[in-house]
Amino acid sequence: MSVEIIEKKSAATIRKPAPRYKVLLHNDDFNSMEYVVETLLQTVSSLTQPQAVNIMMEAHFNGLALVITCAQEHAEFYCETLKNKGLTSTIEPDE
Repeated sequence: MSVEIIEKKSAATIRKPAPRYKVLLHNDDFNSMEYVVETLLQTVSSLTQPQAVNIMMEAHFNGLALVITCAQEHAEFYCETLKNKGLTSTIEPDE
């Protein structure tokens, strides 16, 4: 009886990180600054009040501000939530 030895090569699985997306807040002429800050804090729980104020001010002065960079599913949720509360928001791939 002979025993056959088979060499198995284990293929290393390389996992690519999920693509990340930017959630962007656009300036508008309808909502108060206080409302925008409060909405950001309610929508993105990881934001502090100073961060929310900075995001609002950046959108106010530059027309656009980065809210958060995260996985696509979360970005879509944040964007839709901001829109449902009357803010203008979009997402784009983080390159």
